[in-house]
Amino acid sequence: MESYTMSELKIGQSASVTKTFTAGDVLVFAGFTGDMNPVHVNEEFAKTTKFGRRIVHGPYVATLIGSVLGQQLPGGGSVYVSQDIHFRAPVFVDDTITCTLTVTAMDVERNRLTLDINLVNQDGKLVMDGTSVTMPALKK
Repeated sequence: MESYTMSELKIGQSASVTKTFTAGDVLVFAGFTGDMNPVHVNEEFAKTTKFGRRIVHGPYVATLIGSVLGQQLPGGGSVYVSQDIHFRAPVFVDDTITCTLTVTAMDVERNRLTLDINLVNQDGKLVMDGTSVTMPALKK
């Protein structure tokens, strides 16, 4: 696990994580959130939608953002303050998503870091983007 304090960070610094969202993952997420929307959990129903197949819960895909923030950039001890995300394209079961966060602004006085959020699928298609604000750990 990485951990950066504000003094160790710089504009343009980035980190990524990649995950394939399996059918089993989707069912577990549906179970612990209670979101059993058939577009996520029922293949036959999903075939009747405009997507033509099951899609992964958007909030589940967004958890990759927290993975990068808490494990890599700024890493352990950081506190998630806010996020503004936009869902640009569906994520289907068995898609592989890469989430990249890039530092775009630093408020040293308030210990706030602003990062661009960019998630793409295995074909390079943008599926989610936005911004996040976090507070890096004050010390390692």
